[in-house]
Amino acid sequence: MFELNNLNEKKEIHNFKIDLINKYGQKGSLISLLQSAQDSYGCIPENVIEYISELEGTPVADIYGVITFYSQFRLKPLGKNIIRICEGTACHVNGAKTVLQELEEQLGVTVNETSEDGTFTLLSVACLGCCSLAPVMMINNETFGNLTTSKLQKTLKNFRSKTTSEIK
Repeated sequence: MFELNNLNEKKEIHNFKIDLINKYGQKGSLISLLQSAQDSYGCIPENVIEYISELEGTPVADIYGVITFYSQFRLKPLGKNIIRICEGTACHVNGAKTVLQELEEQLGVTVNETSEDGTFTLLSVACLGCCSLAPVMMINNETFGNLTTSKLQKTLKNFRSKTTSEIK
């Protein structure tokens, strides 16, 4: 769960609250409030949901209903690296399902989940526009095509070692 651990974070939420009041002080702006919260925090933290509930006079349960209805909203932050697996027609007929199953096994997550260490978030998309490379995935802004399970394993291994060396 998202928590405010230090004074800077508490100041940040205070400033966020003031911005919300100035921008969206009137009722009926729930979607805009949620979008602003997610833009500010990368997700919609529980304490911000409670604040929005007070500001809007909307029950917390109703706000959760809106958040879970719209796929654009997240209750947990995305991982440092976003993996998008294409499930468009070309990718589907060329083995995207097998690649996705291997990704889920390698990462220990299912679609729309983030790995426990926060390194990867796995997302499924309708099309990446790289049909000639099917099946295809993207890690952040880098495209990987003509995937097989062995090529996927090698790609993930190389990507992990690359990101580990960049940290050092």
